Amino acid sequence: MTDTDRTLILNVNLQGFGQRPAAWRTQDVDGTELTTPGFWAELGRIAERGRLDAVFFADRPAAGNTNLRPLGLVEPFLALEAIAEATEHLGLVGSASTTYNDPYDLAERLLSLDVITGGRLAWNAVTTYATEVSRNFGVESNPDRPTRYRRAREFAHVVRSLWESAASGEAVRHDGEFFQLEGRLDVPPSAQGHPGVFQAGGSPDGRALAGATADAVFSVELLLDVAIENYRAVKEEARRQGRHPDDVKIIPGLSFVLGSTEEEARRRYDDLEALAPDGLTLDTLAEYLGPEIKHVDPDAPVPDSILDREVDPVTFPRSLSYQQGIVRWVRRHNTSLRDVLRGFGGYGARIIVGTPEQVADSIEEWFRAGAADGFNLMADEFPRGLATFVDEVVPILQERGLFRREYAETTLRQRLRDHGHRWSDAPRP
Repeated sequence: MTDTDRTLILNVNLQGFGQRPAAWRTQDVDGTELTTPGFWAELGRIAERGRLDAVFFADRPAAGNTNLRPLGLVEPFLALEAIAEATEHLGLVGSASTTYNDPYDLAERLLSLDVITGGRLAWNAVTTYATEVSRNFGVESNPDRPTRYRRAREFAHVVRSLWESAASGEAVRHDGEFFQLEGRLDVPPSAQGHPGVFQAGGSPDGRALAGATADAVFSVELLLDVAIENYRAVKEEARRQGRHPDDVKIIPGLSFVLGSTEEEARRRYDDLEALAPDGLTLDTLAEYLGPEIKHVDPDAPVPDSILDREVDPVTFPRSLSYQQGIVRWVRRHNTSLRDVLRGFGGYGARIIVGTPEQVADSIEEWFRAGAADGFNLMADEFPRGLATFVDEVVPILQERGLFRREYAETTLRQRLRDHGHRWSDAPRP
């Protein structure tokens, strides 16, 4: 694998007012700004100023407690429309569930938006496990994991077939386990043909789905050596599926809190944590390690009895890859529960608390080690933290030859294909 002519892929995950739960309390913002097009448009302009590849929206179609953290107040693709109007080059990635959508309706809506935005759209295809979501759709419980992934793979196949029908004019005839349809889309192809497809998850089912359908994968690995293993596993899965490994990009999440010195960054982190709801970090960790962790002495290590707990991959209600990654990370950093909670500040994503140079060093290390094609950035605060990254970290990456200075490609799919690592030993099928 050589990498002499490739540069990073950098997306930014737009998490309300920031990745830190108390970010809305440390900036001059009004909670209602999350429902205005101007807020999202400004974030898009900042990201495009930094020549970032794309903005990304997660989605959880269920009501949360906005008193804890203002988040998820608008439907992702509507916010992406506001960003699209304010930018020219920036990619637009939105999440939509394969568990609680119809493939024809979603295919039509997303291709329409891709056409209107000039080929800048991608769909993050997710399966839904949150019980709060199932109740919103009048279902007692979500399907089990194997069923969700079988449906997701069939769903993605139908959507792609419909998108291809827009170019070919030929009707799609599908009679599967979950969907039956005959028809075609009347929407014309976009500048990139059709939207890209992103996928999240590192479980065996997730890797299989990604290898078959995804242009890019949001991974959640916290440790460099494990991230390298996951990177190679997904690439090899794509090869087994008859695809070229270059066609699937691996993009881990990366949270950060920046300061002009490491001491300042740590102080900012501590100040943000002090304003967060009491017990939020511990409650979140308990969702993955079990409620028993709430009774552990903060100055004692997390007991092996908690870390060794067997998880049923069929019935576990959270992300299995998150859970496995967190357990591996805790085993290596298990000096005390207090220290674990501090390091868990990324809530399942890797977090760096330090200077712009330290963040750039870590990005470079993971990229050159073959652990990632790029990163899904999670700024501590929006808009301030994103602006700091764009103004202070991006120039370092550009100076090191790791990131573009200008946009070259006109569509998101072409940009993804031209950046990240090159697996030169793999001929295209």
